[in-house]
Amino acid sequence: MSKPVALSPADRLRLETVIGHEFAQKERLDRALTHSSARSGKAGNYERLEFLGDRVLGLCIAELLFRTFANAGEGELSVRLNQLVSAETCAEVADEMELHRFIRTGADVKKLTGKRMLNVRADVVESLIAALYLDGGLETARGFILRFWEKRATRADAARRDAKTELQEWAHAKFAVTPQYRVEDRSGPDHDPRFTVTVEIPGVTPETGVERSKRAAEQVAAMRLLEREGVWQAAPAEK
Repeated sequence: MSKPVALSPADRLRLETVIGHEFAQKERLDRALTHSSARSGKAGNYERLEFLGDRVLGLCIAELLFRTFANAGEGELSVRLNQLVSAETCAEVADEMELHRFIRTGADVKKLTGKRMLNVRADVVESLIAALYLDGGLETARGFILRFWEKRATRADAARRDAKTELQEWAHAKFAVTPQYRVEDRSGPDHDPRFTVTVEIPGVTPETGVERSKRAAEQVAAMRLLEREGVWQAAPAEK
């Protein structure tokens, strides 16, 4: 069986301190951090751990939300759950931990801090959760998840749905029309483009969003219109 790429003793100590758990089986942590491009072989990378970690994360977050929001309905709980287990949130946790310093990859995925590698960082977080579950049990995995997700679970914007979906339902209910999106501009190099998108609803002042993809810019435009019209409360600025 292929083995994962091992961490150095210094890196292992540094990361275990951040995680808050000393691994009894060190190879589990190594495997959770090894991407398939590291030439460790299929059995030596994190893909199987990712599968398990996704389920453990979902269970622990569902339990956290069920306990925290006693009056929330199934719909609100589902919205919160989907956001908290998303690739974007998992990648945020990876960045908070600076996991990119420890991930073992091949030369083709060395630039781990960019948006293009967001899924890799998210996958490693899920793999790490699985490694913690296997090494220390559910309580160990739950403790890690609560440490990095509990504050995120109670943020003002944590129960928001997809902005485009919310805007479409609002526009249908209030004006019986569908929002229209138009690309106003595309700038920047191919590896780092910027799309400017305007959303229009008859009888409503348009809003504009700028992001690295057309879809993301549409989401920003929809979010801004929802906030301006009072459908959504503006999320507080990060301190």
